[in-house]
Amino acid sequence: MKNLAEVIASGELQGNGPFTKKCHDWLENLYGAPALLTHSCTAALDMAMMLVDFTSERNEVILPSFTFVSTATCIVNSGGVPVFVDVDPATCNIDPAQVESAVTDKTAAIVAVHYAGVCADMDALAEICRRHDLILIEDAAQALLSRYKGRHACTLSDMACLSFHETKNLVSGEGGALVVTNPSFIDRARVIRDKGTNRYDFFRPGSTLDKYSWQDKGSSFLPSELIAAVLFQQLGQAERITQRRVELWHWYRDHLSVLEEKGFFRIGKVPPDCETNGHIFYLLCETSSERDDLLEHLKNDGIGAQFHYIPLHSSVGARKFNARTIGDMKHTDSVASRMVRLPSYAHMTLDDSNKVVRAVYSFYES
Repeated sequence: MKNLAEVIASGELQGNGPFTKKCHDWLENLYGAPALLTHSCTAALDMAMMLVDFTSERNEVILPSFTFVSTATCIVNSGGVPVFVDVDPATCNIDPAQVESAVTDKTAAIVAVHYAGVCADMDALAEICRRHDLILIEDAAQALLSRYKGRHACTLSDMACLSFHETKNLVSGEGGALVVTNPSFIDRARVIRDKGTNRYDFFRPGSTLDKYSWQDKGSSFLPSELIAAVLFQQLGQAERITQRRVELWHWYRDHLSVLEEKGFFRIGKVPPDCETNGHIFYLLCETSSERDDLLEHLKNDGIGAQFHYIPLHSSVGARKFNARTIGDMKHTDSVASRMVRLPSYAHMTLDDSNKVVRAVYSFYES
């Protein structure tokens, strides 16, 4: 509230103010690369696809079908073609072996989605990109402060997209950011973010420009200073919030592992070389009907558990925009039909989490 009052009192509500700069500095200090706040992760993904710059010869992007729709719409918005591949059922992340089989002369980029705050196999994906001269993008909407082999998500590719939507670990209501690890993209990224103008250079200290003008394609991707003010306060609590989410993840795992060992369901895995930020804790039931029954049981007990994505390869949009699908997608279809996400949030109490665990046990005991 103090931050918001400060912005309102200043009379400067548009973006690129003091709180936007503070957020940029925080992210750049974390990642060692320039970061640009956006009004959503969807906007950051749109910017990333503009930077890929499709041609008629190379306009395909490989991505998992098990992801939020924004991962695909950003490709279509820039004139590209989504190419869906299956996931690794152990992590629900894109399977590099399936990616390899999907690469063609038309492939321009690969998008790795770090599902549930667990990083994809980025070394394998980076090697594919190196051999085929492809751009690698992280959809890190769920992965702030997650790590892969000791390195932060968002430092493992050419560019990465973050979300601060209210459903994420750190929130500003709506909000996102584009982290530009490959320095060859940053100047153009600033132009695209400023509606296709060289406004950034005009306002840069020591600039000799007497005006800014239209230079390239772009849009209004900047969030207001009010959003940045809320976000900056959240960033200051990032370690504490993440630690609590991780504690909850481990608490669920420890208390539900007995049921997993009995074969009732499978708990989502974190590979040994990854560190989760605890964004999502999920179960994979044996069948879709069992999943539906468990969700209904939890709902009746006042517990807001959820399933997750409808696979994009089976959607109306995929057909409408001529997306391609490689392989039978059996793992994607399977995990999508059997997943249950349990409630998790930073201020969740021990009584709350105990209630969830007791309800899961009561379902399987009956």
